[in-house]
Amino acid sequence: MPGVRSAGPLDGAGSRTMRRVASIALVAFLVYTGWTQLGGRAVLNVTGAGDSTIATAYRNHTSDLQVAGRGTVERILPDDRDGSRHQRFILRLNSGQSLLVAHNIDLAPRIASLREGDTVEFSGEYEWNARGGVIHWTHDDPQGRHVAGWLKHQGTTYQ
Repeated sequence: MPGVRSAGPLDGAGSRTMRRVASIALVAFLVYTGWTQLGGRAVLNVTGAGDSTIATAYRNHTSDLQVAGRGTVERILPDDRDGSRHQRFILRLNSGQSLLVAHNIDLAPRIASLREGDTVEFSGEYEWNARGGVIHWTHDDPQGRHVAGWLKHQGTTYQ
């Protein structure tokens, strides 16, 4: 039959194409099964081994990706006071990836007891930048148009 190849090893460009198609299909399946729906938007939990998702988003300059995960506070930065005020700190994931967390303190409570070395869980939107990325939307959306994010620190959820 025209266009049908017999079973057996592929070689050359056809082999690379088939491997690429198979890889894309596998990644799509794994991503799909690892995501949950929240407010009509997919949320991917990137704790532990899943940290590679944020690394991939960083490598590919991907933004607008709703993620959840956990990291260790590496540095606490001064608040951003331009426009909406944001509490800012750097998280280090288990993978070594660093993330800037920009937590809107005009819409959600500040984490007053935050210290370097603390563990913080997060749910928010990943935005690419050259230093590893930013997690924002770690709060409720007053207009209800965006998935509600949150931060968890020492058993308290900040939203």
